[in-house]
Amino acid sequence: MLDNTISSRDDGFNTDEQQLWNMKEQQGESPVLEEEDFKWTLLTIMWSISVSFMAGVAEIVGGWMVWSAVRGGVKRRPWWFACMGSLVLILYGFIPCAQPTDNFGRIYAVYGGFFIIMSFLFGWVVDGNRPDNGDIVGGIIAMVGVLVVMLWPRARVV
Repeated sequence: MLDNTISSRDDGFNTDEQQLWNMKEQQGESPVLEEEDFKWTLLTIMWSISVSFMAGVAEIVGGWMVWSAVRGGVKRRPWWFACMGSLVLILYGFIPCAQPTDNFGRIYAVYGGFFIIMSFLFGWVVDGNRPDNGDIVGGIIAMVGVLVVMLWPRARVV
């Protein structure tokens, strides 16, 4: 659930997170916060959106570079464009690891919503394919889904 306390793992914790961190360290456990210990804050939401944006740019640009070299049609790019795009896609694989929570499935589901919107915008800007009403409605539905997945209150798993 959204917490008004602004904190981060690097810049300090709110009191509850700091106590949990200290307790885990004293018990010899890994002090990394588990999913059930994680709380969304304004800072973690902004960080997550930034990481999703960076991942989207890397995946879309890398994929487009490969696509334009393999299937570019009239504007087909040279073979090395596909190689460069492949390197960008490798970089993309590491970017989501910077997300503030460890739930892989949830992170990629949230990222998927960002990817949908960014893909429409990239296609519009680069290839001139303007999104139609179905694209816009679908994008809005995807972003509502992103907010539900990100901010839904989670019960503690014991």
